[in-house]
Amino acid sequence: MRILIVHNAYQQRGGEDAVVESETQLLRSRGHEVRAFARHNDEIQGLGKGAVAQKTLWSRDSVAEINDTVSKWRPDIVHVHNTFPLISPSVYWAVAAHGIPVVQTLHNFRLICPQAMFLREGRVCEDCVGHSTWRAVTRGCYRNSKLQSAVLTGMLGLHRSIGTYRNKVTRYIALNDFCRRKFIEGGLPADKVVVKPNFVDYPAPTAADRQGFLFVGRLSVEKGIGALAEAARHVPEVPIRIAGTGPEAHLLQNVPNATMLGALGGDDVRRQMETATALILPSIWYENFPRTLVEAFAAGLPVIGSRLGALEELIEDGVTGLLFDPGDAGQLASKIRWAQSNVTAMAEMGRHARARYEKNFTADKNYEQLICIYQDAISAIKIR
Repeated sequence: MRILIVHNAYQQRGGEDAVVESETQLLRSRGHEVRAFARHNDEIQGLGKGAVAQKTLWSRDSVAEINDTVSKWRPDIVHVHNTFPLISPSVYWAVAAHGIPVVQTLHNFRLICPQAMFLREGRVCEDCVGHSTWRAVTRGCYRNSKLQSAVLTGMLGLHRSIGTYRNKVTRYIALNDFCRRKFIEGGLPADKVVVKPNFVDYPAPTAADRQGFLFVGRLSVEKGIGALAEAARHVPEVPIRIAGTGPEAHLLQNVPNATMLGALGGDDVRRQMETATALILPSIWYENFPRTLVEAFAAGLPVIGSRLGALEELIEDGVTGLLFDPGDAGQLASKIRWAQSNVTAMAEMGRHARARYEKNFTADKNYEQLICIYQDAISAIKIR
């Protein structure tokens, strides 16, 4: 099968970029021919605001280049991950004109929330779900900028009105059932939205002495860093390792029992996970499917996470981890203290987490799901 991967990479590399690379490697390892149509947000630095806005709404460059690639190479399927801001939804029209199916992975909530996270002033906000996104402009939801929010709202309004999202995408991939329900509530056709989670390819963890707790991720507001810092102060006797950097780092830097590891590579993260008691995932936004969660499960590491959105579905309380109310530092601290005192129970949760990984989140399982989605999309195009 010939597969064209389309992705607009972010300036700050994150889980989404890692997923794109992992899926590309997975497909190539199974013998498929994979090419990439890529843009990087570093290109924005050489463009004026007007040019960026125009490309966000409709990129003539993307249409021309995709037309050329598809005409010459004739892929069987085009798998899109991110089009914002430089590729634009115009890419769907260009591919559809050639009668080739388009699969879009929904890594965030951009199609129904300009800010992409359903987060406003530190709280979940669903005001735009199923409605026009004009509120995002008046509130400056995207980067606290009314102008940039207007561009995003314009993009969504334009492509909703001309049927791009409803008619030009063959299949959407949501990362879990919670996200699928949200996207359907936001207006995507239910018969086009299927579920496929993220994956990692990890062997069974080696036996190791597990001590302390671990946070892995960007140190930013949506990740619940404020609650994490406060909870850590409540349990000064418990060591907590922090892997990551970001604007909220200062909240943790003066916490005596928090060890700042900085940004770590994949192998180092895995080693940290294989020697920790639990991963702490205190997000205050609707995480789609954090890569750190599946990495933790693969490492036999239970997760202490927020009882919010998809996390409530992904973490089985008392089986693969523990849940607490989002933003409740006192409750998080009590969960950490309980885990510290119940080593045997946490070890059993870790074994359940690894079993859950082996059942649902391996490379082999993910490949089977992805190819089924591709074949379904190809069949849908042939039926038309």
